[in-house]
Amino acid sequence: MKIVISLLFSLILFASCKENKKQETTLPSNSIFNLTSNWKNQNGDSLQLHNLQGKTLVVVMIYTSCKLACPILVAKMKTIESKISRKDIDKVSLVLVTIDPKTDSSARLKEFAKTNNMDAPQWVFLTSNEEATQEFANVLAMKYKKISPVDFSHSNIISVFSPNGQLVSQEEGAIEVDNVVSTVHKTVKESK
Repeated sequence: MKIVISLLFSLILFASCKENKKQETTLPSNSIFNLTSNWKNQNGDSLQLHNLQGKTLVVVMIYTSCKLACPILVAKMKTIESKISRKDIDKVSLVLVTIDPKTDSSARLKEFAKTNNMDAPQWVFLTSNEEATQEFANVLAMKYKKISPVDFSHSNIISVFSPNGQLVSQEEGAIEVDNVVSTVHKTVKESK
């Protein structure tokens, strides 16, 4: 009888642990990791956004042939990266998503990353198809429109997401780098 009770108790405990683990991995309904679109990074690896889960994300949408706003956004992302505490940098991904997937292949993104000294592990460049790109832009409330064969008009937004994919903050327009860095440090600290 003791063996049966002990076995029953073990099964209940196991089921309880399994249920708790399942609850821990359930994403909030407003998580970007619920998007199921397919992407490629600068190394040509296929992934979905949930593959970025577990790190604080700093996200911006750009395109590599941009001559006006994107170089400023890239410079701001590099400044943000330089101000993130080195003890926390492995808990952060700086994600640049192209709004020009027809031009910005994985190979082009890789070259752009290398040229701009953004090829350390914390840098992630993503490209997909136009539908997935538009869906992602809609989630960020980022507007863009092709205005010529080589140019886009677009919003300037840098977003910070928690490790479970929830939007924490956005800086738009004249982006305050120190605000973004402060939010990143706070989000990393809260996720420990």
